[in-house]
Amino acid sequence: MVLTFYHPHWTGLTAYAKRLAEGLVRRGHDVTVLASQHEETLPLEETIAGVRVVRVPIAGRLSRGVVMPGFPKALWRLTREADLVQMHGPLLEAPLVALAGRALRVPTVFTNHGDLVMPSGGFNQFVERGVTAAMTWALGWTAQITTHSRDYAESSEFMRPFLEKVAWIYPPAEIPAPDRAAVERWREELRLSGRPVAGFAGRWVEEKGFDFLLRAIPDVLREMPDAHFVYAGTDAVYERFFERCRPLLEPVREHVTMLGLLTDPQKLANFYALCDAFVLPSRTDCFPSTQLEAILCGTPLVSSDTPGAREVVRVTGMGLHVPRGDPPGLARGIVRVLRDPKAFVAPPERVRAIFDADKSAAEYEALFRELVTRRARAA
Repeated sequence: MVLTFYHPHWTGLTAYAKRLAEGLVRRGHDVTVLASQHEETLPLEETIAGVRVVRVPIAGRLSRGVVMPGFPKALWRLTREADLVQMHGPLLEAPLVALAGRALRVPTVFTNHGDLVMPSGGFNQFVERGVTAAMTWALGWTAQITTHSRDYAESSEFMRPFLEKVAWIYPPAEIPAPDRAAVERWREELRLSGRPVAGFAGRWVEEKGFDFLLRAIPDVLREMPDAHFVYAGTDAVYERFFERCRPLLEPVREHVTMLGLLTDPQKLANFYALCDAFVLPSRTDCFPSTQLEAILCGTPLVSSDTPGAREVVRVTGMGLHVPRGDPPGLARGIVRVLRDPKAFVAPPERVRAIFDADKSAAEYEALFRELVTRRARAA
């Protein structure tokens, strides 16, 4: 597996790759991850939960990506050892991965976690167009493309030219059951007992649409003056969108509690259970893991009607869709769910039957076996 950041880095993409890698190890496969040494204190090679992790030192950063002079050599060496290579995109190095696979006759799979969407600004748009062009070239050389839902595949300008080789597999979702006693204690500590609570989470970047939520909060408060909002996450160092949102945040600051980045799985599960509704106001979003984690903890969603992201509500009924970029519509959806959250909750066994980490790993295993077998027959 090739991706820019691996554990202990914390993003939805990283969590997806880690769960899949460990799921394949549990199914008896040898998995090596090639990623950046995003922190100097991390070892260049180690084993995490049975997964061999090889890291390449970085020489600099380019927006959300990194520059790794040693990457081509490490990629070539590990591709020679592999039966199959899966890259997780967006990935700046995608053309190198595709070329290595082609040259060494090793099938490559591009797993798309979302089309690259950069914030406004000349440099950011230059990066978006350049990296997207490079990845588009790489798609033509890959044996298979995977993404998280048919809805997203058919809506993606990036993948649409290659739909004949696109497969969709739901993400591997894992989160512990909430500790209900700890949740109640947390509510008391935050002085939220008896109050309706809406949560939101993720990197504070433009595509997540948190500015729409901040504009919606006054309308929610007019209908439900005791409502409160809790946020789990952090600002993104490569994008200063949080600073641009400060004028929207300050007027409602007393109604928003910032919890910071939650990396402990149990704490994260308790966060979702703390909320009566989980809000996803994204401009774009392929299939955010926060939605899956929320419904697995019994919390219904208020989700923007965004290709890919709307899949979770569509297949589970756990929540509402609201129009994208519409703060008044978002506020109406939040109020509706907060007033009767139980009306939108599905039985947990039904949710887990749809979104199951072992099921995802099994589907990937079957796909990978088919590609390796096809290569052997062609040899």
